Amino acid sequence: MTVAVMWEAKAAPGRGAELLAWARSQPLPHTPLRQDLLRAPEDRVLIITWWPAPHAHQPPELPDPPPHLTARPVHRWRFEAVE
Repeated sequence: MTVAVMWEAKAAPGRGAELLAWARSQPLPHTPLRQDLLRAPEDRVLIITWWPAPHAHQPPELPDPPPHLTARPVHRWRFEAVE
């Protein structure tokens, strides 16, 4: 089983570069199969990590950024790969 964990945050006005830098600097306790760092309009930052067993049942997640960097709470989703 493989699980994809998606983490998405919207930057506070004028804080897009800071939020992206913060997200890029966050360590994970384990190395995922793959990790993608993306950005979108309106200063949104998306990180997708892919986890195999044994981490697929409880994959590590990124923490919330400091409140001054975000315009709203972080959104998180988990998806199980369908094979």
